[in-house]
Amino acid sequence: MSHLRRRDAVLRGVIDSVGPLGVGQWTRGRPKEAFGSLLRSIVGQQLSVHAARAIFGRVVDANGGSSPTPQELLRMRETTLRRCGLSGTKIAYTRDLARRFRDGTLDARRIRRLDDEGVRDAITEVKGLGRWTADMFLMFHLRRPDVLPVGDLGLRRAVERAYRIPLPDAAKLESLAEPWRPYRTIASLYLWESLGIPPTIP
Repeated sequence: MSHLRRRDAVLRGVIDSVGPLGVGQWTRGRPKEAFGSLLRSIVGQQLSVHAARAIFGRVVDANGGSSPTPQELLRMRETTLRRCGLSGTKIAYTRDLARRFRDGTLDARRIRRLDDEGVRDAITEVKGLGRWTADMFLMFHLRRPDVLPVGDLGLRRAVERAYRIPLPDAAKLESLAEPWRPYRTIASLYLWESLGIPPTIP
């Protein structure tokens, strides 16, 4: 925190205004294992938070009350997943994810040992998962300290307001955030909080 306050006067003002962070509320109720976290991300794509929670809740109920393992997900009938609210495309994405965990292409322990770019590469190999989801996984599942989600519109709007500049593109945000290293995750959290609305973790 002292590093961020010392390196960036605008961010210092944001930190002082926001006060203590309540990060736990943003991920409450989400699966704690890597497969479940990414499964929940696929389910929640292009949906409101309320709809995503409801659909994932139905998937959990259809699996007997727990978040499915890769093997359990692959055993679930397509008709069951459709009744839960998943589209055909999302079913294909969830099954691709499950197969990769089942055959070891994706492995939770190996993912933890990768550097940030390696994690992004591994996750974006999965159908339907892009850079933004990989960044959210790095920040909220792996708790990596120096992640800058340049594709997040909420963060860009927070920077626009705090720094009184036009909405920054990825390159401008990268440049502006350079002094925040190696704590760009923390800086992003404060900027999100400054909007009064936490990031929408799918």
